[in-house]
Amino acid sequence: MRGLYARFALVFIGLTCGILIMALTVLLVQAHRHFMMYQQQAAASADMVMFNAHLEQAIVQSIVWIAAGGIVLAALAGLYAAKRMAAPLMAMKAMAVRMAGGELEARTEVRGNDELANLAQAINALAAQLEKQERLRKTMTADVAHELRTPLATLKSHMEAMMDGVWEPTQVRLGSCHEEVERLSHLVGDLEQLTQMDSPHFRLRLQTEDLSAIAAQSVETVKAAFVQKKVSLWFAAPEQPVLVQADRRRVGQILANVLSNAWKYTPSGGQVEVTVEHAFGEARVVVADTGIGISAEELPYVFERFYRTDKSRNRTTGGSGIGLTIARRLMEAHGGHMEIESEVSRGTAVRICFPG
Repeated sequence: MRGLYARFALVFIGLTCGILIMALTVLLVQAHRHFMMYQQQAAASADMVMFNAHLEQAIVQSIVWIAAGGIVLAALAGLYAAKRMAAPLMAMKAMAVRMAGGELEARTEVRGNDELANLAQAINALAAQLEKQERLRKTMTADVAHELRTPLATLKSHMEAMMDGVWEPTQVRLGSCHEEVERLSHLVGDLEQLTQMDSPHFRLRLQTEDLSAIAAQSVETVKAAFVQKKVSLWFAAPEQPVLVQADRRRVGQILANVLSNAWKYTPSGGQVEVTVEHAFGEARVVVADTGIGISAEELPYVFERFYRTDKSRNRTTGGSGIGLTIARRLMEAHGGHMEIESEVSRGTAVRICFPG
Protein backbone atom coordinates (compact mmCIF):
# COMPACT_ATOMS: atom_id res chain seq x y z
CA MET A 1 0.00 0.00 0.00
CA ARG A 2 3.04 2.27 0.45
CA GLY A 3 3.62 1.73 -3.27
CA LEU A 4 0.12 3.05 -3.94
CA TYR A 5 0.85 6.12 -1.83
CA ALA A 6 4.09 6.71 -3.80
CA ARG A 7 2.28 6.31 -7.12
CA PHE A 8 -0.42 8.78 -6.06
CA ALA A 9 2.26 11.26 -4.98
CA LEU A 10 4.24 10.91 -8.22
CA VAL A 11 1.11 11.37 -10.33
CA PHE A 12 -0.01 14.49 -8.47
CA ILE A 13 3.47 16.05 -8.37
CA GLY A 14 4.20 15.14 -11.99
CA LEU A 15 0.94 16.61 -13.28
CA THR A 16 1.26 19.83 -11.27
CA CYS A 17 4.93 20.38 -12.08
CA GLY A 18 4.39 19.54 -15.74
CA ILE A 19 1.60 22.07 -16.10
CA LEU A 20 3.60 24.70 -14.20
CA ILE A 21 6.79 24.15 -16.24
CA MET A 22 4.85 24.21 -19.51
CA ALA A 23 3.16 27.49 -18.62
CA LEU A 24 6.40 29.16 -17.50
CA THR A 25 8.27 27.92 -20.56
CA VAL A 26 5.67 29.43 -22.85
CA LEU A 27 5.87 32.69 -20.85
CA LEU A 28 9.68 32.80 -21.11
CA VAL A 29 9.71 32.09 -24.85
CA GLN A 30 7.04 34.66 -25.60
CA ALA A 31 8.66 37.32 -23.38
CA HIS A 32 12.09 36.83 -25.01
CA ARG A 33 10.53 36.85 -28.50
CA HIS A 34 8.77 40.15 -27.91
CA PHE A 35 11.91 41.75 -26.43
CA MET A 36 13.86 40.75 -29.56
CA MET A 37 11.13 42.07 -31.84
CA TYR A 38 11.09 45.36 -29.93
CA GLN A 39 14.86 45.76 -30.23
CA GLN A 40 14.76 45.05 -33.99
CA GLN A 41 11.92 47.43 -34.70
CA ALA A 42 12.94 50.32 -32.44
CA ALA A 43 15.95 52.51 -33.09
CA ALA A 44 17.04 52.29 -29.50
CA SER A 45 20.16 53.81 -27.95
CA ALA A 46 22.82 51.78 -26.15
CA ASP A 47 21.27 52.72 -22.80
CA MET A 48 17.85 51.51 -23.95
CA VAL A 49 19.35 48.24 -25.18
CA MET A 50 21.01 47.68 -21.80
CA PHE A 51 17.76 48.59 -20.02
CA ASN A 52 15.85 46.04 -22.10
CA ALA A 53 18.46 43.35 -21.37
CA HIS A 54 18.27 43.98 -17.60
CA LEU A 55 14.46 44.00 -17.72
CA GLU A 56 14.44 40.70 -19.61
CA GLN A 57 16.91 39.20 -17.15
CA ALA A 58 14.79 40.33 -14.20
CA ILE A 59 11.69 38.80 -15.72
CA VAL A 60 13.50 35.53 -16.45
CA GLN A 61 14.92 35.32 -12.90
CA SER A 62 11.49 36.07 -11.41
CA ILE A 63 9.92 33.34 -13.51
CA VAL A 64 12.64 30.88 -12.48
CA TRP A 65 12.11 31.63 -8.80
CA ILE A 66 8.36 31.38 -9.23
CA ALA A 67 8.85 28.04 -10.98
CA ALA A 68 11.08 26.74 -8.17
CA GLY A 69 8.61 27.82 -5.49
CA GLY A 70 5.72 26.42 -7.49
CA ILE A 71 7.44 23.05 -7.85
CA VAL A 72 8.09 22.89 -4.10
CA LEU A 73 4.47 23.80 -3.32
CA ALA A 74 3.26 21.29 -5.93
CA ALA A 75 5.37 18.58 -4.29
CA LEU A 76 3.97 19.35 -0.84
CA ALA A 77 0.40 19.58 -2.14
CA GLY A 78 0.86 16.32 -4.09
CA LEU A 79 2.18 14.51 -1.03
CA TYR A 80 -0.71 15.79 1.07
CA ALA A 81 -3.35 14.89 -1.53
CA ALA A 82 -1.80 11.46 -2.05
CA LYS A 83 -1.81 10.83 1.69
CA ARG A 84 -5.47 11.87 1.97
CA MET A 85 -6.45 9.54 -0.86
CA ALA A 86 -4.26 6.60 0.13
CA ALA A 87 -5.01 6.73 3.88
CA PRO A 88 -8.54 5.22 3.62
CA LEU A 89 -7.28 2.50 1.29
CA MET A 90 -4.40 1.75 3.65
CA ALA A 91 -6.87 1.55 6.56
CA MET A 92 -9.06 -0.85 4.56
CA LYS A 93 -6.04 -3.00 3.78
CA ALA A 94 -5.07 -3.09 7.46
CA MET A 95 -8.64 -4.10 8.31
CA ALA A 96 -8.59 -6.87 5.69
CA VAL A 97 -5.30 -8.18 7.10
CA ARG A 98 -6.78 -8.23 10.61
CA MET A 99 -9.86 -10.08 9.36
CA ALA A 100 -7.67 -12.59 7.56
CA GLY A 101 -5.96 -13.16 10.90
CA GLY A 102 -9.27 -13.98 12.56
CA GLU A 103 -10.27 -10.55 13.95
CA LEU A 104 -13.71 -10.43 12.35
CA GLU A 105 -14.77 -7.60 14.65
CA ALA A 106 -12.32 -5.25 12.86
CA ARG A 107 -13.89 -2.17 11.26
CA THR A 108 -12.59 0.80 9.29
CA GLU A 109 -13.50 4.42 9.96
CA VAL A 110 -15.93 6.00 7.49
CA ARG A 111 -15.34 9.66 6.65
CA GLY A 112 -17.17 11.84 4.17
CA ASN A 113 -19.83 10.89 1.68
CA ASP A 114 -17.85 10.04 -1.46
CA GLU A 115 -17.04 6.80 -3.28
CA LEU A 116 -14.26 5.90 -0.82
CA ALA A 117 -16.69 6.35 2.08
CA ASN A 118 -19.20 4.11 0.27
CA LEU A 119 -16.48 1.51 -0.22
CA ALA A 120 -15.59 1.66 3.48
CA GLN A 121 -19.27 1.22 4.42
CA ALA A 122 -19.55 -1.77 2.09
CA ILE A 123 -16.45 -3.39 3.59
CA ASN A 124 -17.76 -2.79 7.12
CA ALA A 125 -21.09 -4.36 6.14
CA LEU A 126 -19.24 -7.35 4.69
CA ALA A 127 -17.22 -7.69 7.90
CA ALA A 128 -20.38 -7.54 10.00
CA GLN A 129 -21.99 -10.24 7.87
CA LEU A 130 -18.90 -12.45 8.13
CA GLU A 131 -18.83 -11.96 11.90
CA LYS A 132 -22.52 -12.87 12.12
CA GLN A 133 -22.05 -15.99 10.00
CA GLU A 134 -19.06 -17.07 12.08
CA ARG A 135 -21.07 -16.58 15.27
CA LEU A 136 -23.95 -18.59 13.81
CA ARG A 137 -21.55 -21.32 12.72
CA LYS A 138 -20.09 -21.63 16.21
CA THR A 139 -23.54 -21.57 17.79
CA MET A 140 -24.84 -24.17 15.37
CA THR A 141 -21.82 -26.42 15.95
CA ALA A 142 -22.38 -26.25 19.70
CA ASP A 143 -26.12 -26.85 19.31
CA VAL A 144 -25.63 -29.82 16.97
CA ALA A 145 -23.14 -31.32 19.40
CA HIS A 146 -25.65 -30.86 22.22
CA GLU A 147 -28.47 -32.40 20.21
CA LEU A 148 -26.39 -35.41 19.17
CA ARG A 149 -24.87 -36.08 22.58
CA THR A 150 -28.00 -37.33 24.37
CA PRO A 151 -29.31 -39.81 21.76
CA LEU A 152 -25.80 -41.12 21.12
CA ALA A 153 -25.19 -41.55 24.85
CA THR A 154 -28.53 -43.39 25.17
CA LEU A 155 -27.69 -45.68 22.25
CA LYS A 156 -24.22 -46.35 23.62
CA SER A 157 -25.45 -47.23 27.11
CA HIS A 158 -28.21 -49.51 25.76
CA MET A 159 -25.88 -51.28 23.34
CA GLU A 160 -23.18 -51.75 26.00
CA ALA A 161 -25.73 -53.14 28.46
CA MET A 162 -26.97 -55.67 25.90
CA MET A 163 -23.45 -56.58 24.76
CA ASP A 164 -22.32 -57.16 28.37
CA GLY A 165 -25.36 -59.32 29.08
CA VAL A 166 -26.80 -56.91 31.62
CA TRP A 167 -29.93 -56.48 29.47
CA GLU A 168 -31.68 -58.89 27.24
CA PRO A 169 -32.21 -57.49 23.70
CA THR A 170 -35.98 -57.41 24.06
CA GLN A 171 -38.37 -55.89 21.56
CA VAL A 172 -38.99 -52.90 23.83
CA ARG A 173 -35.29 -52.09 24.27
CA LEU A 174 -34.53 -52.51 20.59
CA GLY A 175 -37.53 -50.28 19.88
CA SER A 176 -36.06 -47.64 22.20
CA CYS A 177 -32.78 -47.76 20.29
CA HIS A 178 -34.65 -47.51 17.00
CA GLU A 179 -36.52 -44.46 18.29
CA GLU A 180 -33.24 -42.69 19.08
CA VAL A 181 -31.93 -43.54 15.60
CA GLU A 182 -35.11 -42.08 14.10
CA ARG A 183 -34.61 -38.86 16.04
CA LEU A 184 -31.06 -38.60 14.78
CA SER A 185 -32.29 -39.23 11.25
CA HIS A 186 -34.91 -36.48 11.53
CA LEU A 187 -32.32 -34.08 12.96
CA VAL A 188 -29.94 -34.74 10.06
CA GLY A 189 -32.81 -34.26 7.60
CA ASP A 190 -33.74 -30.93 9.16
CA LEU A 191 -30.13 -29.76 9.05
CA GLU A 192 -29.92 -30.72 5.39
CA GLN A 193 -33.02 -28.62 4.69
CA LEU A 194 -31.51 -25.61 6.45
CA THR A 195 -28.31 -26.05 4.46
CA GLN A 196 -30.28 -26.16 1.22
CA MET A 197 -32.17 -22.98 2.11
CA ASP A 198 -28.91 -21.20 2.94
CA SER A 199 -27.55 -22.14 -0.48
CA PRO A 200 -27.71 -19.47 -3.23
CA HIS A 201 -29.04 -22.20 -5.55
CA PHE A 202 -32.21 -22.71 -3.47
CA ARG A 203 -35.28 -21.90 -5.53
CA LEU A 204 -39.02 -22.18 -5.01
CA ARG A 205 -41.39 -23.51 -7.69
CA LEU A 206 -43.84 -20.63 -7.55
CA GLN A 207 -47.27 -20.98 -9.11
CA THR A 208 -50.66 -19.38 -8.59
CA GLU A 209 -52.22 -21.47 -5.82
CA ASP A 210 -55.39 -21.37 -3.74
CA LEU A 211 -54.18 -20.90 -0.16
CA SER A 212 -57.50 -22.18 1.19
CA ALA A 213 -57.11 -25.47 -0.68
CA ILE A 214 -53.55 -25.99 0.60
CA ALA A 215 -54.59 -25.24 4.18
CA ALA A 216 -57.61 -27.56 3.92
CA GLN A 217 -55.41 -30.39 2.68
CA SER A 218 -52.92 -29.85 5.54
CA VAL A 219 -55.75 -29.90 8.10
CA GLU A 220 -57.16 -33.09 6.63
CA THR A 221 -53.72 -34.74 6.83
CA VAL A 222 -53.31 -34.15 10.58
CA LYS A 223 -56.96 -34.56 11.60
CA ALA A 224 -56.56 -38.18 12.76
CA ALA A 225 -53.76 -37.27 15.19
CA PHE A 226 -55.90 -34.51 16.72
CA VAL A 227 -58.88 -36.86 17.09
CA GLN A 228 -56.69 -39.44 18.79
CA LYS A 229 -55.45 -36.85 21.27
CA LYS A 230 -59.00 -35.50 21.76
CA VAL A 231 -58.10 -31.99 20.56
CA SER A 232 -60.75 -30.20 18.49
CA LEU A 233 -59.53 -29.04 15.09
CA TRP A 234 -61.57 -26.38 13.27
CA PHE A 235 -61.05 -24.96 9.79
CA ALA A 236 -62.56 -21.85 8.21
CA ALA A 237 -61.92 -20.23 4.83
CA PRO A 238 -63.71 -17.73 2.59
CA GLU A 239 -65.90 -19.02 -0.21
CA GLN A 240 -63.81 -17.30 -2.86
CA PRO A 241 -60.31 -18.68 -3.59
CA VAL A 242 -57.44 -16.90 -1.86
CA LEU A 243 -54.83 -16.85 -4.62
CA VAL A 244 -51.12 -16.44 -3.90
CA GLN A 245 -47.83 -17.06 -5.68
CA ALA A 246 -46.48 -20.04 -3.74
CA ASP A 247 -44.69 -23.36 -3.85
CA ARG A 248 -47.50 -25.75 -2.85
CA ARG A 249 -45.20 -28.40 -1.36
CA ARG A 250 -43.25 -25.88 0.70
CA VAL A 251 -46.40 -24.19 2.01
CA GLY A 252 -47.66 -27.61 3.08
CA GLN A 253 -44.36 -28.10 4.90
CA ILE A 254 -44.79 -24.78 6.74
CA LEU A 255 -48.33 -25.64 7.82
CA ALA A 256 -47.26 -29.13 8.88
CA ASN A 257 -44.62 -27.66 11.21
CA VAL A 258 -47.03 -25.14 12.72
CA LEU A 259 -49.85 -27.67 13.14
CA SER A 260 -47.41 -30.16 14.66
CA ASN A 261 -46.44 -27.61 17.32
CA ALA A 262 -50.10 -26.81 17.99
CA TRP A 263 -50.80 -30.53 18.45
CA LYS A 264 -47.83 -31.05 20.78
CA TYR A 265 -48.55 -28.11 23.08
CA THR A 266 -52.35 -28.29 23.23
CA PRO A 267 -53.58 -30.66 25.95
CA SER A 268 -56.53 -33.02 25.58
CA GLY A 269 -59.83 -31.17 25.59
CA GLY A 270 -58.31 -28.11 23.96
CA GLN A 271 -58.90 -26.81 20.46
CA VAL A 272 -57.00 -25.53 17.43
CA GLU A 273 -58.53 -23.20 14.85
CA VAL A 274 -57.10 -22.80 11.35
CA THR A 275 -58.40 -19.74 9.50
CA VAL A 276 -57.62 -18.50 6.00
CA GLU A 277 -58.25 -14.81 5.46
CA HIS A 278 -57.34 -11.83 3.30
CA ALA A 279 -56.59 -8.76 5.43
CA PHE A 280 -54.36 -5.67 5.34
CA GLY A 281 -53.23 -6.46 1.81
CA GLU A 282 -52.00 -9.92 2.82
CA ALA A 283 -53.21 -13.47 2.43
CA ARG A 284 -52.98 -15.20 5.81
CA VAL A 285 -53.29 -18.57 7.44
CA VAL A 286 -53.86 -18.16 11.18
CA VAL A 287 -53.32 -21.19 13.44
CA ALA A 288 -54.63 -20.44 16.96
CA ASP A 289 -54.57 -22.97 19.79
CA THR A 290 -55.57 -23.08 23.46
CA GLY A 291 -52.32 -24.72 24.50
CA ILE A 292 -49.77 -24.01 27.18
CA GLY A 293 -48.56 -20.80 25.51
CA ILE A 294 -45.14 -19.17 25.44
CA SER A 295 -43.81 -16.63 27.93
CA ALA A 296 -42.97 -13.11 26.80
CA GLU A 297 -39.29 -13.70 27.62
CA GLU A 298 -39.08 -16.75 25.33
CA LEU A 299 -41.24 -15.46 22.47
CA PRO A 300 -38.43 -13.55 20.64
CA TYR A 301 -36.34 -16.74 20.40
CA VAL A 302 -38.83 -19.29 19.08
CA PHE A 303 -37.53 -18.98 15.50
CA GLU A 304 -33.91 -19.63 16.48
CA ARG A 305 -32.29 -22.95 15.64
CA PHE A 306 -32.63 -25.66 18.30
CA TYR A 307 -34.59 -23.38 20.63
CA ARG A 308 -37.33 -25.11 22.62
CA THR A 309 -39.53 -23.50 25.20
CA ASP A 310 -39.40 -26.55 27.48
CA LYS A 311 -36.36 -26.08 29.67
CA SER A 312 -35.95 -29.82 30.12
CA ARG A 313 -35.27 -30.06 26.35
CA ASN A 314 -37.56 -33.06 26.20
CA ARG A 315 -37.41 -34.50 22.70
CA THR A 316 -40.69 -36.31 23.06
CA THR A 317 -42.61 -33.05 23.32
CA GLY A 318 -40.09 -30.52 22.12
CA GLY A 319 -38.85 -31.91 18.83
CA SER A 320 -35.50 -30.84 17.44
CA GLY A 321 -36.19 -27.12 17.66
CA ILE A 322 -35.62 -26.56 13.92
CA GLY A 323 -39.17 -26.75 12.56
CA LEU A 324 -40.08 -23.10 13.05
CA THR A 325 -36.66 -22.01 11.77
CA ILE A 326 -37.32 -23.90 8.55
CA ALA A 327 -40.85 -22.50 8.33
CA ARG A 328 -39.67 -18.91 8.71
CA ARG A 329 -36.92 -19.38 6.09
CA LEU A 330 -39.47 -20.76 3.65
CA MET A 331 -41.82 -17.84 4.29
CA GLU A 332 -39.00 -15.36 3.71
CA ALA A 333 -38.24 -17.13 0.44
CA HIS A 334 -41.89 -16.55 -0.53
CA GLY A 335 -41.51 -12.85 0.26
CA GLY A 336 -43.79 -13.21 3.28
CA HIS A 337 -43.32 -13.45 7.03
CA MET A 338 -44.52 -15.21 10.17
CA GLU A 339 -45.85 -13.66 13.35
CA ILE A 340 -46.47 -15.27 16.73
CA GLU A 341 -48.58 -14.02 19.61
CA SER A 342 -48.80 -16.05 22.77
CA GLU A 343 -49.72 -15.94 26.43
CA VAL A 344 -48.89 -18.55 29.03
CA SER A 345 -51.82 -20.89 29.80
CA ARG A 346 -54.02 -19.14 27.23
CA GLY A 347 -52.60 -20.34 23.92
CA THR A 348 -50.67 -19.27 20.86
CA ALA A 349 -51.63 -17.74 17.50
CA VAL A 350 -49.33 -18.09 14.51
CA ARG A 351 -49.97 -15.92 11.46
CA ILE A 352 -48.46 -17.10 8.17
CA CYS A 353 -48.60 -14.07 5.87
CA PHE A 354 -48.14 -14.05 2.08
CA PRO A 355 -47.90 -10.93 -0.10
CA GLY A 356 -51.39 -10.08 -1.27
